[in-house]
Amino acid sequence: MVSKRKLSKVDASEESCKADLSKTKKSRISDKENVSAHGGGEDEGVFEELLRTSGIILKAGEGQNEIAVDQMAFQKKLCLALEKHPTYPSVVKQFISGLESHIRDRNQFKNCLLPCAPVRTEGSSTLVHSYCESLIKLLLGIKILQPAVVTLLLEKIPEFFFDTVGTFGTNFPRLIVNQFKWLDRLLDSQDLVKKLMQMVSVSPVAIQHDIITSLPEILEDSQQSEVARELSLLLKQGRRLTVPILDTLFRLDLDAELLAEVRQSAMTIVPSVKLEDLPVVVKFILHNVKTADAVEVISDLRKNLDLSSCVLPLQILGSQKKLKSQVQGSSSMSQVTTSQNCVKLLFDVIKLAVRFQKDVSEAWIKAIENSTSVSDHKVLDLIVLLLIHSTNTKNRKQTEKVLRSKIRLGCISEQLIQNAFQDHSVVIRDFFPSILALAQTFLHSAHPAIVSFGSCMYKQAFAAFDSYCQQEVVTALVNHVCSGNETELDVSLDVLTDLVVLHTSLLMRYAIFVKTILDSTQKLNPCQIRKLFYILSTLAFSQRQAGSYIQDDMHMVIRKWLSSTVPNHKQMGIIGAVTMIGSVALKRNEGDGSLERPELNSERDGQRVLSFQLSTLLDLVGFCCEQTPEVLALYYDELASLIEKQKGNLDLQLLEEFGKSLVEDFPSDFVVDLSPTVDGSFLFPVKSLYNLDEDESQGAIAINLLPLVAQSELGRVADGMSDQSKRYFDTSVCSHPTAKGTVFMCTTLPARVLDKKLVREFTSFQYSFPLSVFNIFRVVSPICLSPCFRLLRLYTAEQNSGSLEEIDALLGCPLYLTDLEVEGKLDSLSKQEREFLCSLLFYALNWFREVVNAFCQQQDAEMKGKVLTRLQNITELQTVLGKCLAATPGYVPPPATFDSEALEAIPSINAVGPVKKRNGRKKKADGSKAGSADRSQADDSSEGNQPDTELSELEKAAAEREAGNPLAQLQSYRPYFRELDLEVFTVLHCGLLTKSILDMEMHTEERSYKDIGFSHLCQRSPKEVATFVVNLLKPLCNHMENMHNYFQAVVIQNQDVEDDPGVNIQERQLMSSCYQQLLLTFRSLFAWNGFSQHDNSDLLRSALQVLADRLKPGETEFLLLEELISESFHYLLNFHQSVPSFQCAFILTQLLIAIAEKPMAGWKKEKMASLAKQFLCQSWVRPGGDREKGSQFNSALHTLLWQTFPVFFKVMMAQLESSVKSIPAGKPSDSSEVQLEKLLRWNIAVRNFHILINLVKVFDSRPVLTICLKYGRLFVEAFLKLAMPLLDYSFKKHRDDVQSLLKTLQLSTRQLHHMCGHSKIHQDIGLTNHVPMLKKSLEQFVYRVKAMLAFNHCQEAFWVGILKNRDLQVRIAVQPVAIKTWERTVPRQL
Repeated sequence: MVSKRKLSKVDASEESCKADLSKTKKSRISDKENVSAHGGGEDEGVFEELLRTSGIILKAGEGQNEIAVDQMAFQKKLCLALEKHPTYPSVVKQFISGLESHIRDRNQFKNCLLPCAPVRTEGSSTLVHSYCESLIKLLLGIKILQPAVVTLLLEKIPEFFFDTVGTFGTNFPRLIVNQFKWLDRLLDSQDLVKKLMQMVSVSPVAIQHDIITSLPEILEDSQQSEVARELSLLLKQGRRLTVPILDTLFRLDLDAELLAEVRQSAMTIVPSVKLEDLPVVVKFILHNVKTADAVEVISDLRKNLDLSSCVLPLQILGSQKKLKSQVQGSSSMSQVTTSQNCVKLLFDVIKLAVRFQKDVSEAWIKAIENSTSVSDHKVLDLIVLLLIHSTNTKNRKQTEKVLRSKIRLGCISEQLIQNAFQDHSVVIRDFFPSILALAQTFLHSAHPAIVSFGSCMYKQAFAAFDSYCQQEVVTALVNHVCSGNETELDVSLDVLTDLVVLHTSLLMRYAIFVKTILDSTQKLNPCQIRKLFYILSTLAFSQRQAGSYIQDDMHMVIRKWLSSTVPNHKQMGIIGAVTMIGSVALKRNEGDGSLERPELNSERDGQRVLSFQLSTLLDLVGFCCEQTPEVLALYYDELASLIEKQKGNLDLQLLEEFGKSLVEDFPSDFVVDLSPTVDGSFLFPVKSLYNLDEDESQGAIAINLLPLVAQSELGRVADGMSDQSKRYFDTSVCSHPTAKGTVFMCTTLPARVLDKKLVREFTSFQYSFPLSVFNIFRVVSPICLSPCFRLLRLYTAEQNSGSLEEIDALLGCPLYLTDLEVEGKLDSLSKQEREFLCSLLFYALNWFREVVNAFCQQQDAEMKGKVLTRLQNITELQTVLGKCLAATPGYVPPPATFDSEALEAIPSINAVGPVKKRNGRKKKADGSKAGSADRSQADDSSEGNQPDTELSELEKAAAEREAGNPLAQLQSYRPYFRELDLEVFTVLHCGLLTKSILDMEMHTEERSYKDIGFSHLCQRSPKEVATFVVNLLKPLCNHMENMHNYFQAVVIQNQDVEDDPGVNIQERQLMSSCYQQLLLTFRSLFAWNGFSQHDNSDLLRSALQVLADRLKPGETEFLLLEELISESFHYLLNFHQSVPSFQCAFILTQLLIAIAEKPMAGWKKEKMASLAKQFLCQSWVRPGGDREKGSQFNSALHTLLWQTFPVFFKVMMAQLESSVKSIPAGKPSDSSEVQLEKLLRWNIAVRNFHILINLVKVFDSRPVLTICLKYGRLFVEAFLKLAMPLLDYSFKKHRDDVQSLLKTLQLSTRQLHHMCGHSKIHQDIGLTNHVPMLKKSLEQFVYRVKAMLAFNHCQEAFWVGILKNRDLQVRIAVQPVAIKTWERTVPRQL
């Protein structure tokens, strides 16, 4: 063959190639002309005659050439006829000349290129196959004709360069090239291939495509490598032939080195290749990937493959539709469809590779697992994980494990899954069963980020997929709700709530499934009932006709619950009814599609129907509530929460009648004119206290608290005494237009005091009364004071655009109480009097709390001052209450929260002395101080080992100090206090407060049993709470800096003498407690897992900017996120100098870790390690001078102990296993230096592994054995995958190093064998569970070493010996192990 022409010079030599072809063609034409001049017709006659005598009849026009004999017979006859012709060999030239003349006509040429038609003559015994080759291909099979025919065909190709396919109905270049395929023999294949490659350099793209794709059927095996290299060079020069070249290379048998080279060439074009060509490129890259190269190839493919450039964003398409014509819009949609189809083809290619190539599946998982940076993770990773989970059942657990890990680390975020569903829903739809299974599994997880991710999968699947998938999603969510699992239940209801808000009309189709939850309401708590009825109410009233059956069912359930005598059922009935009231009273805009108006004749009729529905519900609930104070209080609270939640969205005209009665009833029930004396006899003398409006003597009012409490307590005593009930009545005559007589009404006593006979007499009147008449039996109880006021102030604010001027007199008005100077008097009081006093104080405290809730956001300076004074009143009353409670054991306060379950479920209260420590994990801090409304704190798992901070130092010291008159722990009575709103903490903006104004102790209560007392907070989303706290960061920073300065000054003033008499111990304890609460606030905020979500990135930036601005005022606006994190870390690090206690130091460390993990840099790790060491070595001393007691307060740094050894051991084993996975696998192309470096790294790793394994001889506890068995298997598996390929190729060059490595590892595997025997001897199920997989890995290691020796022709160096069963100390075991194991060693002489 002529020396190969370099394709790198193709462009420069195109003209020469064209000249050569032209020259050859001209010489042929001159020869033809000479022959024609002497007898062209004779040549053509010779051509036809020889063909006819050999068995082929030529046809003109559209008819096919006919063959009457077998193809082989034809070729033999024609060959003999030519060889025996008198003019041989010149007859061959005449035959070719005749062929050339014959094919000048395109129809005749087409017939010669198409298959011949078989014919059979009568009486012929020759069998002709039904399919026959074309005439040209038959001629190419004749040895003496092949070279001339090949040259003739190649000369014909340029004639069709400028023909468009379809002009003559035939693609002639493709037919010509097809003649060269699958020939039995090519005389000069190298010359043919050379000419074809030359033709590629000068041909149009279409012909180039045909020639290149035909090469695998033309080339001989010896030519494949050379042509592959030329095609690889051609691939780098342009993108037009990417598909045909890679398709051709895919079908060629390439050696490993060339395949890697071509694969790398294909990898470089992945980022810039056309979308329609991308599937072919990826198919070639994934083709025939070896185990050693799989992870590297997949990792490179992940980096270069970016799906964001594959799909035209829908937002751009939307704008195009508006700007372009309809035709252009349809072309845009066609473009999107084409893009989606190409992406689907791409994932079909990946799916085939994953299904049929085991290495590809495992390598892709490994490549994703090895990626550590958040920015490196793409939508591609998520879709591929779903694809693997859906395709390979063997890899499902591994896939789920990687997905969980990436979600926990924030690498695969909810934003990624949103992008995946929005841009690639056509692809992901095929994986819906896996999506549903993963979402169900994730909702069972204990990690909040995984649970949130699972809920996001449900929402995105419902929005993106078809009706079948939507029904499956709704069914799965309903099953979660009915399962009874608390976490699943809450998350599922939240998902349904989001769906009903965003996709009301879609969810309406599946309302029948959602309605079935009503059959499982026994498992729901009040908050969940509220969510359920919000979902059902929205569906019921969004489309009147479609939702009427839901309305009927809801009314039936609510009536059943309200009429029940079970308190829990009545509670659920009230919550459900008020939620329905909210849906009915919601403002409805005409253009609002989410809540459509009923189709009525007029607006007035619609308003009348809504008003009737609302009044019916209000009357129904009111009638069922008015006889029980607790139930009525719950009704008030629910209505207040409804108004607060739907601020500005309720149609208050529908609630006007109810609001009018509320405004009239509250002052008549609870407010009286202020007077020096109060008529009546009570247990204590009445005294007006806490008056902030003493200068306004005229028209002054007071809260009639003590008389109401006295009457309530009297009513409680008289409960059940119906025969004497009338004497407790305050009767008066009521004239009613429909009544014929007088009606008794109770104006002061609870309804339980009413004589049942009197009620029966009243209800037996011959005239029927509306339900509103039963308001005469309305309860007036101090239990309803705070709930009723909360409803009043929210209704008033809603009516007056936030102004509370109409009721501002209630902020400063006094309360009718009694003298609270109880010091030394409690012992002289009776039990009834002490309990009465405690109840009075509880009511007063709850009143002040609601007053602060109401007026804390008012901007008037005078009102701000009054609010601060009320806060001071709260702390004073709490002090008095604590003393009273300590003297009243067994007392049960009046309820203050009414939407919780039975208070009997609350842990028992230890009324005297401090509360005992509780074991277990500490509950997180109150969300009102930080974003703890979200129950998913990222650092919950790390709090299990933290020191006991259940009781602050202030509480402990106070309990010790008041030994003679101990203060009761008000923390235990939290369910009996009204909840403070988040807005109360806006008072922190007022500046530095003294310790007497704001008592931090009661404002940062911990959540306890089922969130009792936090119903308002639970109704807010975690993001709302976090946003509120971020807005408070500036004043919180001010307070924490003041705390820092205080303790710095104390240290300087007392010269490090902690027990100096000049130190105010009580003040220091209070300041230390406040410092701790501030640090808890910061930690709870920045440890919130919601910051890992893309939607909250701006909120995180705002929070960090506040901290960074303390160091660089005015310079943080344009800082990058990493710079903000760094500045915030340095700001918080400065506080380590002033932390007064170990608890504060521990919380500060957690806070710094939470900041540093976004992300964690090397210098931050060093700072954290240094700070932790400093705190551990520091001697912690109490304000009184006593040293802290306990193991966590040791003066020296002793962390590696017998007790802590398993923790250290597990971390070291895990780190070792992770480190060896980062060592690249051995390759044949590695140089000797590279091999030696890898051997050195493995040698160090194996020696470390041996040291760790031998420690089990000393530390043989069960946790250590479990760690050894687990991570020992993982280490051996990593050695098999990564180290053994290296040993295969480096054995000959580095025999001694390989021998030393294997001998060291053998010592460790032998010890692992002893551990397996130990586990079976002791029959420890927890240990034996690890044995089968470990034994399998050890056996694989033995056979792999044997294969390595055989590969290097040293199989005689392998021998097997029997291992004796030994214990952990290598002593022969007494009990034999049932299954024998074998020792496989490599002898010294290799």
